[in-house]
Amino acid sequence: MVGFPLLLVPLAVYNIIAFLMPGVSFTDPLIKLTLMSGEVWPVTLGDMLLAAGMLLLMLEVIKGARPGAKYLTDHLLSLIVFGAAAAEFLLWPKFGNSIYCLLTLLALVDFISGIALRTRRRAVAVAAAPAPQQRAEKFEPAPAPVHVAPAPAASPAPVAAPSPTPAPAAASVAESVLLDKDGPKPVQPAVTSPELQPGDQLSPDAPR
Repeated sequence: MVGFPLLLVPLAVYNIIAFLMPGVSFTDPLIKLTLMSGEVWPVTLGDMLLAAGMLLLMLEVIKGARPGAKYLTDHLLSLIVFGAAAAEFLLWPKFGNSIYCLLTLLALVDFISGIALRTRRRAVAVAAAPAPQQRAEKFEPAPAPVHVAPAPAASPAPVAAPSPTPAPAAASVAESVLLDKDGPKPVQPAVTSPELQPGDQLSPDAPR
């Protein structure tokens, strides 16, 4: 819902009096109030419009301080009201006085305060909101190739080299030769001739 610019009310009242009531003066006292000090305070129409403008500005600030109270259209309307009031103050002779100048300044304060409150509310909302979690794309890297080290080949069991047969010592060889020479020779059996009969005598000429 678009908010109505409240400061348009005193400005509109001033325009109505200026165009439709040319005989009404903004500086003539409407009422006179006696203070406790005894001083008489004359209240003019211009003073009443300024007091109404200040109260309405306070209400505008309260509305703008609420979260989400003012939209961009509200600030645009406040700017339009200030621009129209400034143009009337500068261009029309009936509006060239201190009363209308102060009403124009109130409209400017309304516009600037609305922008300032909106900026601060946005900064506070950003600071209070949790940081948005960036959803990173789930990228699963390809599994690294597993290099399986080949099992070490079973080395053949070392074959024990045949121990060389120790050569017989020279002393043992000599000893065996001596034993063969001194030992008794085996008895060779006598070769008997098949022609000899028992009881025959060998002739001396027969070979033995």
